Parts: sequence; structure tokens; C-alpha cells
Amino acid sequence: MENDISLKFRQQLFLISENLVSEDVAALKFLCTDLLNLSKLEGVKSAVDIFKLLMAQEYLNAEDTFLLAELLYRIKCHCLLEKLGYTKEKVQERLSEKGRISPYRQMLYELSENITSEMLKKIIFLLQNHLPKRWTILSALDLLTSLEKKGLLTKDNVKILEDVCMTVSPDLLETIDCYKKGKDNKTANFTQCFSELNLELRGEFSNVENESKTMKSYKMDGPRRGFCLIINNVNFKSSQRKGSYKDAEQLERVFKWLGLEVRTYTDLTSGEMINLMETWQHVQDHQDRNCFICCILSHGKSGAIYGTDNRLVSIRVLTSHFTAKQCPQLAAKPKLFFIQACQGDKVQSPVYVDTDGPTPDLSSGQERVSLYASIPEEADFLLGMATVDGYVSFRHIEEGTWYIQALCSKLQLLVPRGEDILSILTQVNEDVARRDSPSGTKKQMPQPAYTLRRKFIFPIPMAPPPSEQHQCF
Repeated sequence: MENDISLKFRQQLFLISENLVSEDVAALKFLCTDLLNLSKLEGVKSAVDIFKLLMAQEYLNAEDTFLLAELLYRIKCHCLLEKLGYTKEKVQERLSEKGRISPYRQMLYELSENITSEMLKKIIFLLQNHLPKRWTILSALDLLTSLEKKGLLTKDNVKILEDVCMTVSPDLLETIDCYKKGKDNKTANFTQCFSELNLELRGEFSNVENESKTMKSYKMDGPRRGFCLIINNVNFKSSQRKGSYKDAEQLERVFKWLGLEVRTYTDLTSGEMINLMETWQHVQDHQDRNCFICCILSHGKSGAIYGTDNRLVSIRVLTSHFTAKQCPQLAAKPKLFFIQACQGDKVQSPVYVDTDGPTPDLSSGQERVSLYASIPEEADFLLGMATVDGYVSFRHIEEGTWYIQALCSKLQLLVPRGEDILSILTQVNEDVARRDSPSGTKKQMPQPAYTLRRKFIFPIPMAPPPSEQHQCF
């Protein structure tokens, strides 16, 4: 029995680690600085390494997972809390009683989250004489760690931070002032104070959603609209996604019509998909574009996509390459991801209808990943999924997938009417929901997740839609 509990617990930790990107691991390391041996922390390469250290120090076990819940809460990975049986609200309720991350460590981390790459360059210039020579600082957390190691920054002395923040961005002082005011109080006081200074993205959008009539729109009138990547995985080791070329061709025609520069990639392995995201993350030309769009057509599983090597890649790993920190050229610009892939294996394909599920057999009790866990917890992202979590999506072997064909059809119909993307995706939902498999017993429902702050409206193209152009021939 104990072995079963231990295995299940370690499986939970593994699934959590699979949804944490390198930026998250760095944040966890920093937040654990006061709890774990520094020399051991320096050797950490993954989230699993941190979990091992926490278990060795008896901070984490199957009976008590609150510290990990607190860490996930601090780095704003709220959707992963459900794997530990927590919600954001439950963690907040228990922080004053069980919280272990000091207000000082919280303050430094929150400060690092608000330091942009441009601010960091200025701060490094100001502190040049205090930093190691010939050492490249990669992030704000690296900078803060270096200052701590030199003894220039402690829980009782944050003057060096106040001085540089006053010069570079006085707004950053609010976080430091909040810490100083509540320094002698309980941990929860800093958390409460900070939340008053910064609106949660989910709540911020939900308030705006009720005022959609007066909501501003993203700037989309630049000379260049943006890039659109299409990843079309067709040929797997033991299967072929017939009909997918139809989807890729249709997406290419529609997004070119909408003014985007389309790049199509076929049959990528899991590693090649990650490398492609890393390459586009560093493209400087994003600076002069209005938006970024990525369409992925493949087999899938809950919260993940299969490469043609039958290896999974977390959707969050792919999307996180385009956060404001990782890709500053796209900061405050809309980033749209459309994923055509199964998110489970509950429905089997009838005759002439394929499912975009994985070729390997899956356990019926597979773990599910919340859709919001697949996008970074910051503004300006949209993730359009072909189906809800746990279910298959359907693909006709000649006509393409229900979702992509509906998406292309509704974009051509509704963009000329000035509709925003969320209204268009609602129409896509209705279209797909009305469809039946040949047997008449199988249905599908797409699902979007988003942290958009404004309406996303494509400018109306001068040319007629591709479907009308095609009819002319």
C-alpha cells in the first residue's frame, strides 16, 4: 500500500515537472534559496531535482505537499495546483499558517518579474563595479543572487535596490516599500499588499469582458501584420494523418489573405518543434509586426503534442517561448496558437473518420491538464484547441479536420464583417458542435483559453476571401 502511495505521489511530481519550463525552474530555485543548501541548488537542472532536494530535507512528502503548492502559487502556476488537491484560494487561506517562503524572498521574486530586459541592462550598467567581471547575467534573478552572494543585499538592507530602482524605474519602489512596511508582520501581509498593486490577469480580463462594447482593440494597422507558423505533422512511425495537408493548405491560404507571412514546416520531431520555437523566439523582425500566430497539426494527448518521433511536448513548453521576457519583441502584442490534436482517447474513429490521437495505446485513466496550464500566466495569449480536455478530435481523410476547416471558413466569413477573434471562435464552436461522424454518434467541441486584454480584430483584406477566389477559377 505504501509503495502504491509513493508511486502515485512521484507520478504527480513528474507530471507537474513536465509542465514547468526552464524559467519556472529558475524561479523555484530562487524561492528555495533560504530552505536548501546553496551548493546543491546550483547543481539543479530540472524541477525534479528540486523536488528531490525538498523531499530529502523533509519539506515535501505524500502527506504534506503544501510547500510545493505554495511555490507553484508564488510563480503563478495556479492551474498545476489541482494536481496536489489545492486551488489558488485554498493556498491563500493557509499561507499565514503554513507559508515558508519569507516576505523578503517573495519581494525579490516579484521585483524580478517586473524588471524588463531593458531595465535589466540599465541596472547592470549602474552596478558594474559591484558585479563579477567577465560574467554574463542572464536574468534579474541572476543579478539579485549575485548581489546577495556579495552581501550587498540582505533582508535588512535593500538600499542598493532602492537606489537603482529610483534611477531606472521609480514604479518598482512600490514593491520594495510594501515589503519594508510589512517586514515585521506575517507572510500573508506582503502577499495581500502586493496583490493590491497588481491586478490578476484572469480577473482583469473578466472585468473587461463585461464591457466588451467599449473595449479597446490591439493595434493591427502596421505595415506588416506578423508571422504565421504552420507545423504539419503527417507521417508518424506507425501511422499517417491523412487529410492534414488539406488543413495546412487551407490555413496557408487564409492567413496569407489576412496579411500574414506564412511559414510551413512538415513532419517535425519533438526536439525539432522545441528548436523551431527557440529559433522564432529570437527573430528580431517581430519588432515591426503586429502579432504572432502558430498553428500545430498533429496527434496529441492531454496538454501535449506528439512529434513524429512519438515523443510528447508540453503545449506550455512551446507557448512559453513567446512570453514578454523570453521574446520582448512581442511584448504587449497578441500571440495566437491554434492546436489541432486530440486531448484524450475516449472516442474511437468510425469508417472514413480518423482521430488525431496518439498511435500508442493510452491508459483510460490518463492525467488531464487544465487548458489554462498550457498558456503562460501573462497577458496577450490565446490558445484555440480543437477539442476539450480528455477527448478526441475528428479528421476526415480527404476533407481535413472539423476544427481547422470550420476555423478557416469562419475567418473568411466573419473577418470582412469586422468580428473579433473571440466572436469568431464562438461561431467555430457552434459549427463544429453541429457536426456528426458518419455513424451519427460522435461529436466534438472546441475550446479556447485566453489572457487577451483587448479585442483582436483582423483588418479587412482588400481581396476577396480564398474560397471566393477559388470559385472564380
